Amino acid sequence: MTIHHAEQAELDRFLREHPGIEMLEVLMPDMNGILRCKRIHRREFQALVDGQLKSVATLPLVTTMGEYFDEVDARLVAGEPDMRLLPIADTLSPVPWLSSPTGQVLVSHAELDGSPCWVDPRTVLHRVLERFEASGLRPVVAAEIEFYLVLPGNGPVPEPLLGSIPGTGLVQPGIQYSMAEDLWEQDRFLDEVRVACEQQGVPLTTVHSEFGPGQWEINIRHADNPVTACDHAVLLKRIIKGVALKNGISACFMAKPFPGMDGSGLHIHASLYDREGNNLFSDPASEDTPAISDVFRHAIGGMAHTMAEAMAIFAPNANSYRRFLPGVYVPLSPNWGYNHRDVSMRIPVSGHEDRRVEHRVAGADANPYLVVAAMLAGMHYGISHGCEPGPMTEEGTVLADNERLLPGRWEAALQAFAQSEVMREYLGEDYWSAFKSMRSAECEAFHARISNVDYEWYLRAV
Repeated sequence: MTIHHAEQAELDRFLREHPGIEMLEVLMPDMNGILRCKRIHRREFQALVDGQLKSVATLPLVTTMGEYFDEVDARLVAGEPDMRLLPIADTLSPVPWLSSPTGQVLVSHAELDGSPCWVDPRTVLHRVLERFEASGLRPVVAAEIEFYLVLPGNGPVPEPLLGSIPGTGLVQPGIQYSMAEDLWEQDRFLDEVRVACEQQGVPLTTVHSEFGPGQWEINIRHADNPVTACDHAVLLKRIIKGVALKNGISACFMAKPFPGMDGSGLHIHASLYDREGNNLFSDPASEDTPAISDVFRHAIGGMAHTMAEAMAIFAPNANSYRRFLPGVYVPLSPNWGYNHRDVSMRIPVSGHEDRRVEHRVAGADANPYLVVAAMLAGMHYGISHGCEPGPMTEEGTVLADNERLLPGRWEAALQAFAQSEVMREYLGEDYWSAFKSMRSAECEAFHARISNVDYEWYLRAV
């Protein structure tokens, strides 16, 4: 496993290009895909590059609320030992939305001897990729992320930021999918996102308003290294949040923040190439539409086979499951099809060179590293075992509303993950155990809370 870390020359170049930088935000991805952060002074930059900065081993294992429960096997993290923080190559960049002269850098958690540490989600993905590398295979990945912009306010319930009706104080009702006026009204925000992406090396490609009122989607160009593609995804979420805050609004990546409106997904496009650069998902000799190979079919079969046991990764919290409703382009079963947005695994209209699958299950709240790791684990398992995916959903097919074969609640997904065999093997025993324990602990803590719905439904009536 080779992880490229920033070296002295990169730090020297960064400081020459940005001599005013006085502080550096050290970004540490956790189990939830949240970038935990600490700031270090300029005089500590050298120590970071030299591998002298440390962090507690349990930091990447915390809950969404940043809490650590004593649920992880004590043999793995007893005494909460320190790990080394090593800066990732090509991630040193300025933070343009801050008024203070600040930079940022992604880091990985490493053992004290410098070897990759199992607690880091980047390491988990590297572990899966090693299986492809051993066979001379190269997955290529790109991400699409949906989110809502949210109005500022002090009320108990957030409201989406909607377009305005000219000449009135009213907001625009309805979906208004891909409206130019939405782009115009949010031009300042969107352009600042573009500038930040360019400064931080995130290859933004397309921006448009989505089906939910106040909802947006931003796409990122594919990367030959799936870990890099996931770096881009977590950095894009950070950019969107930071620029929104600068503009007096906020960005929401919850899977289902508003009832009656579309949820937000994290869609992953993936293809597979050999050492000669041939797309193994395409069959140029086939006259079928789509012209897919046996390798592709088996990859689909493997992802279908493992989808239920990986659901706790694709939908990592209680709110995640509110997104899975019929008739809103959110998949309910491990199905597949060509040019069909209701299925879990869509084959987009494409040529032989870019034949790919779009994995549409994960929510925007999911950890990109773990989503891609689980997706590629299923893909590799299917290719290795010749898994068949079942019949393809034909283009234009109307799916039954009651066709639900994936876990529909958090507890069911965690139970499937706890009983998993493929995820347990591919993610590694230690990480599988820690993920199962920590996510189950958060689930228990969530359900221990008494919400206002309990009072509204039961206090007077019961």
